Amino acid sequence: MDTIVATDNQTATATLRYKGTLVFFAYRPNGHPPRNATPMTTNFMDNLRSLNSKRYPTNVPKSSITRCFFAIGVGVNPCSTCLNKTRVVADINNVTFVMPTTALLQAHYYNISGVYTDDFPANPAMPYNYTGNPPTNMQTLNGTKVYRLGYNSTVQIVLQGTSIIAPESHPTHLHGFNFYAVGKGVGNYDPNNDPKNFNLVDPVERNTISGLVFALSFGSAHNMGP
Repeated sequence: MDTIVATDNQTATATLRYKGTLVFFAYRPNGHPPRNATPMTTNFMDNLRSLNSKRYPTNVPKSSITRCFFAIGVGVNPCSTCLNKTRVVADINNVTFVMPTTALLQAHYYNISGVYTDDFPANPAMPYNYTGNPPTNMQTLNGTKVYRLGYNSTVQIVLQGTSIIAPESHPTHLHGFNFYAVGKGVGNYDPNNDPKNFNLVDPVERNTISGLVFALSFGSAHNMGP
């Protein structure tokens, strides 16, 4: 828990053990760790590894990569019916998603026009210090936009958190396929130095990730449509 938004402080804990595995209990003399125990969470996540064996190989793609940089944040848009005439909206690369009345994949497979546009930006239009002061203009673009990927393409996605209004560790997941979480960090993603620390040997294969500030993943697009 790393946001300043007030939350219910009731806490419950449980242990999940898969059938056939050894019983292991970790005793903590001080009880449950605090909700803002970021170092403990970071240490746990950094030590996760895949098996990477002949039976369970970890085939991380390393060439022909489409690179996307997604800055996940919050914007403030005009709202004539709101009390203070503005409302807070979520955005990626300054685009706030507008829910269509027709499903995106349905529109793609049946060639239905007018449902979405394929001009979602692969990078922020106006880069800034994502973990510093927010830009002066916090209004976002509204639209039902998608980013098209070629079939069986290899994609590198950087999820950059921002400090606009309130920081937050938010789970992000993908539908239809898994990805390799090859790196994460605190602060602004550095395209020149951070790739040197990518784990391309035995990263964990997942479908959901929760990033403190930035996380990076590799994956292949199969039968995904837009």
